[in-house]
Amino acid sequence: MTIVPTIGVFALQGDVREHVRSLEAVGARAVTVRRPRELEAVDGLVIPGGESTTMWKLAETFELLEPLRMRIKAGMPAYGSCAGMIMLADRIEGGIEGQQTIGGIDMVVRRNAFGRQVDSFEADVDFAGRGGMRAVFIRAPWVESVGSGVEVLALAEPGDRIVAVRQGPLLATSFHPELTGDVGVHSYFAEMVREL
Repeated sequence: MTIVPTIGVFALQGDVREHVRSLEAVGARAVTVRRPRELEAVDGLVIPGGESTTMWKLAETFELLEPLRMRIKAGMPAYGSCAGMIMLADRIEGGIEGQQTIGGIDMVVRRNAFGRQVDSFEADVDFAGRGGMRAVFIRAPWVESVGSGVEVLALAEPGDRIVAVRQGPLLATSFHPELTGDVGVHSYFAEMVREL
């Protein structure tokens, strides 16, 4: 019997619809999460791209920041793309004063590392040894450093920057797979949720 996980998409800001479509395409039940009670009902969570400072402020306003931290600490699988990667980082560089994250992945992430909006680009990356995947980088972060428990899943030019990582039930990419039609990352995450 195939388990159909219920995976939430943090829906206060960001490219929510695209993630919902990608999750449904890989056989997950996708729901939006805007309130703590909705968070309690999911097996895993996607934190989409968007703007990390706005996400942090909205998570506080909607009383989701602490419940998110508690669920992540308790082992709930989560996947963050772009701004979602920043939200899952234990430490950030280039954030605004006082900026907070949900945390969970032992990494340092640099906000807007690949440049401004006009510096956005596409590149092929080898994600988790699965071969080439088209990746869209929009004002994307990169990972400056990782702790010993973090697995590096993908690198990108320039300079072989870390752009995808996993630590236990947490997954993060600095790129936007939901914008390409390639559901490889979402399939990988749905499998993580099924296994945990």
